[in-house]
Amino acid sequence: MNKFLILLTFFILLSGCVTTEPVGKMEAFPKMYNERPLSIAVVPAINNTTAADATDLLSTTIAQPLSEAGFYVVPVPYINHVLTLEGITDGAQLKSVPLEKFNQIFGADAVLFVTIDQWDTSYLVTSANVTVGLKFELISTKTNEYLWQHESVIVKDTTGKNSNGLLLQIIATAISTVMTDYVPIAREVNQRILYTIPLGKYHPRHGMDGNDKSGRFKEVER
Repeated sequence: MNKFLILLTFFILLSGCVTTEPVGKMEAFPKMYNERPLSIAVVPAINNTTAADATDLLSTTIAQPLSEAGFYVVPVPYINHVLTLEGITDGAQLKSVPLEKFNQIFGADAVLFVTIDQWDTSYLVTSANVTVGLKFELISTKTNEYLWQHESVIVKDTTGKNSNGLLLQIIATAISTVMTDYVPIAREVNQRILYTIPLGKYHPRHGMDGNDKSGRFKEVER
């Protein structure tokens, strides 16, 4: 009898468990599919770190993955030039600017804001890595609605590889840390985050990716 009660209690508890499951892009970002932006303006990042070159690294590597995702990207150097003439060099300065201006001036359907919260290099004698924490926000210039958002922390291993002893491993890691090329890191970070964006009109799978992974999860009671 006791065993029966234990099993019954177990199944009752199991039936009330809450688990998570991935959410498709259509469910996660319905406004993206309703509005279907064609062109995107990427503005200077909001840099909350001490890595002064992080903004430039991201802005110079973001156009390619966005284009590959099926969007027309307003040339980033052109946007930066126009904004610099107005004394704007940081995305935080644009938060008070009406987004419709980006449609009027650049013909952009949406503006991509990027916030850099982490860009840290860690060096622990025989290992090293770069930690990048970013928040992406795509906002419509027509409705001011958030069309797509993604936040992620990515750790990239930059350890120097040497299998000929501890001292050589330490030297290899130190050299690797000093000579790290951050451009490929920025490119990889952008690509890994932008895979979650619904595909644009110029992609062959436009409109067919609604069930693809969005990078978001929802709680489901089992």
